[in-house]
Amino acid sequence: MFAVIKTGGKQYRVAAEDVLKVEKVAGEPGDIVEFGEVLVVGGDSVTLGAPTVAGAIVAAEVIEQGRGPKVIAFKKRRRKNSRRKRGHRQEFTLVRITEILTEGRRPTPRQAAAAQPQESPAAGGDVSPDAGPAAAAEA
Repeated sequence: MFAVIKTGGKQYRVAAEDVLKVEKVAGEPGDIVEFGEVLVVGGDSVTLGAPTVAGAIVAAEVIEQGRGPKVIAFKKRRRKNSRRKRGHRQEFTLVRITEILTEGRRPTPRQAAAAQPQESPAAGGDVSPDAGPAAAAEA
């Protein structure tokens, strides 16, 4: 299943588990954000919106908030001793699409612990990471 969403003045074709760099949206890493402007929902049958699909929501998890590379706008008027230099860094949000929902359903909350399973300690070794190489050699 795929969807076409609109955010930040741009349109994106998304599917579950896609990672996107979109214009900045509010949210901390790990939060779930919803994109309500869904223009098309596709899969077995395609649903076109007029202008949006009623009851469709795309849920995404915020991975990172960041800033893009510096863009320098340099203007010079020759023979006038006039120069202007401005820098700009565009803010973005990196999101992972979790669900494409229709018929007014709400996204399911994700547990951070379920997304990152903890490793079990190595069998037979009670070596702490603070002990150093001497303790590791003894074990």
